[in-house]
Amino acid sequence: MRSITIVDGRLEVADRPLPQPAADGVVVRVHGAGLNRADLLQRAGRYPAPPGVPADIPGMEFAGIVAAVGNEVSTPVPGDHVCGITAGGAQAEYVAIPAVHCAPVPDNLGLVEMGGVPEVYITAHDALVTQAHLAPGEWTLVHAIGSGVGTAALQLARAAGARVIGTARTADKIARCRSLGLEAGIVPARTADGALDADALAWEIVETTGGGADVTLDTVGGDYITADVNAAAPKGRIVCIGTIAGGRVTLPIMAILGKRLTLIGTVLRGRDVAEKAAATSAFVRDVIPLLADGRVVPVLEATFPLERASEAYALLESDTTFGKVILDCT
Repeated sequence: MRSITIVDGRLEVADRPLPQPAADGVVVRVHGAGLNRADLLQRAGRYPAPPGVPADIPGMEFAGIVAAVGNEVSTPVPGDHVCGITAGGAQAEYVAIPAVHCAPVPDNLGLVEMGGVPEVYITAHDALVTQAHLAPGEWTLVHAIGSGVGTAALQLARAAGARVIGTARTADKIARCRSLGLEAGIVPARTADGALDADALAWEIVETTGGGADVTLDTVGGDYITADVNAAAPKGRIVCIGTIAGGRVTLPIMAILGKRLTLIGTVLRGRDVAEKAAATSAFVRDVIPLLADGRVVPVLEATFPLERASEAYALLESDTTFGKVILDCT
């Protein structure tokens, strides 16, 4: 099979043996494989794949057609259209995963576009609903609102009856998110040296929401976390899922104590089979119906064939994308 491989920090298309299903697993003929920032880190040698998945084939989400199943699997069956998450290996013509990590693809959606859905929607749903217990009417703050996770979180929060305020690097991304239900948007102010003005951002969030964010989905980290704390409403929940802006920050502890805030750190890739199965099951229960009836939609920036994976990675790395970049593996 053809697969994307990482060779000394470069991407190459290589021929690899077809994977075989485990007794409780399936092999999927991949049609679409979404790109994520973790793929950029893995290419750079800063986020190695965990044991049990190909060390040099990136890719953490896919959609395709079940090609083979293990002898302990009753569902899905060969021919089923499925999507799902994996710890690696999805940017190839075939991928082997546990059967319990498969979700059905709605009939109204294509397999290539669905290849960019599982990672961002499962991440956003797990963070907002399962962990932060988002409630109708609450203000939800989403950083990098135009990203894959950002556009997914925006739509899921709106579907839950929440109000959404988002941040982005450009006003264009804020404007494009209006059609997805964004109520308020902010392009964060910068200091003279180009650093985030966390105090100004926090003040603008509090003023715009009339008291602060009840739930925050922070995909960037760094000084944004300081702003999150200062902009949080009493009993606010802050879920941290990324560190693009830095992995260390000085926190205003008195604000955390005084507001009785909850700070949650989360990641999907390192979870065990049962935990990923639970997150997938929640996605099937709550999100697949929304995708099926069009209340939430995949947001795509661009699609590239496997042979142009380097271009796809460069586009994602540019920080100019709105929604997902996907590899067409057909």
